[in-house]
Amino acid sequence: MIIISCEHGGNKIPAKYAALFKNKSKVLKSHRGWDPGALLLAKKIAKDINAPLIYSETSRLLIDLNRSLHNPKLFSEYSNHCNKTTKQELMNKFYFPYRSKIENKINNNYDKFPVIHFSIHSFTPVLNNITRTADVGLLYDPARKAERDYCATLQKKLKEKFPDLTIRCNYPYKGNADGFTTHLRNQFSEKKYLGIEIEINQKHILNNDNDWKKVKNELGRLLINI
Repeated sequence: MIIISCEHGGNKIPAKYAALFKNKSKVLKSHRGWDPGALLLAKKIAKDINAPLIYSETSRLLIDLNRSLHNPKLFSEYSNHCNKTTKQELMNKFYFPYRSKIENKINNNYDKFPVIHFSIHSFTPVLNNITRTADVGLLYDPARKAERDYCATLQKKLKEKFPDLTIRCNYPYKGNADGFTTHLRNQFSEKKYLGIEIEINQKHILNNDNDWKKVKNELGRLLINI
C-alpha cells in the first residue's frame, strides 16, 4: 500500500491563536510558513494512483508536524513563548492526531509487503544566501536497503523522464535527519515501512513553469511503476 502525506500543506492559523501572528502575514506567506505547491502535488499524486492522502494546512510556525517533540524547532519564535498549557493544547489538537492517523494507516494496512509512505515537501531555492543545486530531492535513510534501492530506481526514472532537471538524493536535507519519516522508521521495521520524502524546488512552483506542470502531472505514475 502507498500512503501520501503533506505536513506543511498550508499557512493557516486558527482564530484562537491569531494574536500570536499579528502583523506577521508576510512571514506566513513565505517559505517559512508553509511549503508552496506541496499540497497541490500531494493531491495530484493521491488522485492519480488512488492512494490515501493525509495532510495539514496549519502553518508550521504554530507547531511543526515534521519535528520530534524534543526538537527546539517544534515551536517557532512566534509560539515558543506560549505557556506549557497552550503548547500541550497545540500538540493535542494538531500534532498527535495528525501523526496518529498515519501510524494507524501503516498498522492497519501492512500485510505481506511494506507500506510505502511518500511525504511531499517543497524547498526554497535560496537559503542563507546559498542557492540550492537541485530541482527535485529524494530523501531516504541510507541504512535501509529497500529505501535506498527504491530511490536509486526513482532517480533514474526521473532523470530519463526529465533530462533537463537535476535530481539529487538526500538533498537539500539528509533523509535520516529529524523528521516524521525518521520517527516512523523507529516505530516500524523495514519489512513493514518505507519512508521517502520528495522535495520540489519552489522556483518551479512559484513560476508555474512547464517543468513544474510536467512533474506534477507525471510523478504519480512514476512512483507506482517501480
